[in-house]
Order: sequence, then C-alpha cells, then structure tokens
Amino acid sequence: MAKQKKSTPQPRQEMTALERLGLRVSSMINHPIAQSQRWVTIHRLDTDGEMEWEEVMGLIADTPELDLTFNDDSSVTVRWELQSTDDRDDLVVESDSEEEKLEEAPF
Repeated sequence: MAKQKKSTPQPRQEMTALERLGLRVSSMINHPIAQSQRWVTIHRLDTDGEMEWEEVMGLIADTPELDLTFNDDSSVTVRWELQSTDDRDDLVVESDSEEEKLEEAPF
C-alpha cells in the first residue's frame, strides 16, 4: 500500500480593506441597473476605514468620465454619460463583413 503525501495547506490570503472596498464600489458601478440608469449611490459602511474610503473616492474623482456628488448623509452619487463607441479605446467592434459572407454562402 502506497503512502499518500499530505500536502500542507497554503495560507489563505485575506483581502485588504482597500481591495474589499474597491471591489464593492466596482461591482456597484458595473451593476446592470446602475449601467442602465448611468448613476449609483455608494454608501460608506461602518467597516470602511477613513483612509480606504478617501483612496477609493480619490481614484473615482480622478476619472474624467465620472461626476461625483457628495451627499449630506456621507454617501456619494456617481454619475456618467453614455459614451459613443467612437470615444472608447477599450471597445473592439467587429465588422459585419463576416456576417455578410455567411449570408452569401451557397448552401
């Protein structure tokens, strides 16, 4: 009978508070409802540290396409305009020529 080697479990890497807040804000901005209405209100949680909150809000404020409104209840409303595909450099639009070729194929 062969002995099986016991593997030592790798230590679990915890997310930092900054990563956790950044992930939460990013998922709120990318949510389908927020994308359709082009705005979202982000509430600061008790678990969000002052330094992390300022860091993430600073990154958002430095993004020229986003407009921030700091509300009286310490929340932040982020708004953005609908961009045309011509203005975006991260979007690849495939041409319709492949579809046209498929339609013209003699079957």
